[in-house]
Amino acid sequence: MKGRVLVAGFATRHVVKSAFHAGYEVCAVDHFCDQDLFWYTKDRIKFEDLTDLPEAVDEMCRRHAFDMLIVTSGAEELPCSIPLCGTPRKKVARFLDKLDIQHFFTENAVRVPRLLDPGVFPAMIKPRRGAGGWRNAVVKTAAEQTAWELLNTNIEYIRQEMITGIPASVCCVADGKQAQAIATNEQILRGGGESSFGFCGSVTPFDHPLSSQMMKTAEQIAAASGCIGTIGIDFVVGDVPYAIEINPRFQGTVDTVERAHGCSLFQYHIDACAGTLPQSSPLKKQVAVRSILFADKDMTIKENLKHLKSCIADIPHLNTSFEAGQALVSVYGWGRTRKEAFSLLDKHISTVKQYIR
Repeated sequence: MKGRVLVAGFATRHVVKSAFHAGYEVCAVDHFCDQDLFWYTKDRIKFEDLTDLPEAVDEMCRRHAFDMLIVTSGAEELPCSIPLCGTPRKKVARFLDKLDIQHFFTENAVRVPRLLDPGVFPAMIKPRRGAGGWRNAVVKTAAEQTAWELLNTNIEYIRQEMITGIPASVCCVADGKQAQAIATNEQILRGGGESSFGFCGSVTPFDHPLSSQMMKTAEQIAAASGCIGTIGIDFVVGDVPYAIEINPRFQGTVDTVERAHGCSLFQYHIDACAGTLPQSSPLKKQVAVRSILFADKDMTIKENLKHLKSCIADIPHLNTSFEAGQALVSVYGWGRTRKEAFSLLDKHISTVKQYIR
């Protein structure tokens, strides 16, 4: 065992699994506590609301002594006595506010969608805080903007120009001064309804003529940010890449990056926090895709999906109930090519759906 790690945040399974396979003993404080989180942790505590997170972390610290704390989305500014392995709270705060991120890109001469003046449409509306893109929306008229405001009361937001292109990201590791790109990813978005821009999967690597340019830009952004450890840079790739956001934490692309490149993002993170970066990006071994399935109606899981563990993750417990629209499970595909990976993904999705009707 290399050490005992506490991973805390809204969703932690992707980081916990990476840490476990890297040889660490892991405990987790997590909103979901799905079946597979139990497989990789010595102990875990489930919490309902992010306001409950600090007390849950305190309780875990009363149970065990830890060598380090790793935070995921929702826990970036968590006060804790455990040594943090990642970007310090004071530095991370700027990159949790999309308006501050916009200013950071502008200050560093990074191409970014411009902010729009009031009354200019169409516009992309984004809450200033929050991850996953679930409240992002395109509004074409003042009436549509008012409807969004009524649905998202008391939420500060920014309005950006619309950029047509492919949503993508680059996973980097940084030591506070320099950065190394690890992988490019295409992001799969929900694509419909009120959460049409919500993240629901990824494809790694992102095979595109502008991938190299995107990686170079991401390294420059990550180095200038002063962040430490794993950091993700989101883009929209049209005729040129536009930087969209900075995620100063582990990203939801961990699974496909590790499957595609055969690397350990957790170990990269630990090494970067100690001042050591990889000399180059890991070679591609295959194409990997992850897709999150959502409930199309209110339902209860009546079958144990554990036997499908080779092709799924975030596995709900037996008799877990879901409302329509909630995330059910992650499904994977992989292969030598994108076509092979998606073919296998479709096969796995068909198999899973036999058990969740």
